[in-house]
Amino acid sequence: MNNEIKNVKWSDDLFYKTQKEVLATWETGKGVDFQKGVDFHKSLPDDRVFSKKLNKAKAEGRTLIQPRAGVGLIENHIKLMQHLEKEGEADLLPTTIDSYTRQNQYENCAEGIRREKEGMANGNFHPFLNGFPAVNHGVEGCREVVNSVNVPLQIRHGTPDARLLAEIALCGGYTSYEGGGISYNIPYAKSIPIEQTMYDWQYIDRLTGIYEDAGVMINREPYGPLTGTLVPPCISHAVAIIEALVAAEQGVKNITVGYGQLGNLIQDVAAIRSLDKLTNEYLQKFGYTDVNVTTVLHQWMGGFPADEAKAFGVIGWGSAAAALSKATKVIVKSPHEAAGVPTAEANAAGLRCTKQVVTMLSEQVVTGSRVDKEEAIIVEETRCILDKCIILGKGDWCQGAIAGINSGVIDIPFGPAKCNAGLMLPARDLDGAVRILNMGNLPFTENLKTFHADKLQKRAKEEKREVSFQMTVDDVFAVGLGHLVGKPDLR
Repeated sequence: MNNEIKNVKWSDDLFYKTQKEVLATWETGKGVDFQKGVDFHKSLPDDRVFSKKLNKAKAEGRTLIQPRAGVGLIENHIKLMQHLEKEGEADLLPTTIDSYTRQNQYENCAEGIRREKEGMANGNFHPFLNGFPAVNHGVEGCREVVNSVNVPLQIRHGTPDARLLAEIALCGGYTSYEGGGISYNIPYAKSIPIEQTMYDWQYIDRLTGIYEDAGVMINREPYGPLTGTLVPPCISHAVAIIEALVAAEQGVKNITVGYGQLGNLIQDVAAIRSLDKLTNEYLQKFGYTDVNVTTVLHQWMGGFPADEAKAFGVIGWGSAAAALSKATKVIVKSPHEAAGVPTAEANAAGLRCTKQVVTMLSEQVVTGSRVDKEEAIIVEETRCILDKCIILGKGDWCQGAIAGINSGVIDIPFGPAKCNAGLMLPARDLDGAVRILNMGNLPFTENLKTFHADKLQKRAKEEKREVSFQMTVDDVFAVGLGHLVGKPDLR
């Protein structure tokens, strides 16, 4: 791998040479048998295949619900999944991966599994892992989980180098895999070169494409919320669309692009609609005409109220945004969000709350000039970023993304990665929509820059203060304090 990574489909020679190295990383890689994996996938009924269920829901205008969840031992994870399926009424289920696996520290996973099993045996159980160590459990362990429920399963993680995890999970029967070379680097890592993660994720996308070539539908989902903190829609849209384009080049046929709820209903509805529109537009424009695109709205990713009743209010608002925007699915939070890892019961309660709202709102549609105007703004902003990236990359999306990130054309707020410019700053306007306080190097037109400046100046005038970074700080904490806009009198 070098800085000249290109958006070109991997050759069989390159892929299979790399695959030998990947599978040798940890002992469970020996259990990967591609043909057996294909045969297992083809034995699954349609309602347990992620892509098929998503595509059907989109065609019917329904919003599916999915939690986050994962624990260390297979038997405990199965119990959790079955509880969320039955008591939470989940349409789709996750397997959230532990932090050691995310850092490729499989020896630490093995020790965590040993300690948890020891605790189970002596009646003194204590969780040492904060998710499911799928690599250590191997292909057969993954299949135990897949066979234990009646709905599709997705791997959710946050791993910069997730190649071995992908091999084991897909062979094990998981029909959806989250992440991407940008979205699982900048929000999650500090010192990993963006060139490295984009190259490693080309491998994952090519692996997905090979399954697709064999007649197996695998859903791929770029991570939409990024840092989850006041990310303007144009930024997350640009990342999602680039990751969709580079995935499609490797043969991915089913892509779910995501967005993290910001809290202003007009902006959230416009964001999901524009994301679907733009993803299809750019895929078609660059020759990827056979890709199924679906959308996901992530409920509020920022600070939550500690009070459970108030937390349910935040969950309900996110549910309404998902339903009214016609997102294909919604990732659900729990009322224990402020406290940490939720109990199975709390997780299920968040799901039932969401199910109630999305079902009630399934026939309702939000229309009007305000939505149209907001959608037009998001579309124009996103095109500015994408079109500048393709110019920087001289027609190549990988090179364009790398150059865009290095120059700040793509700038993710509060991203810890060294390659991230960190110049752009967001803040809310008077209505709670997220605008841009400091443009950094975003390639916006003068009209767009004026639009944002005017919106924030009106807020400053109303609040009798200057437009400043303090607005951003106040907005970060506002929802946890029971508000959307961080006004000075809330401090």
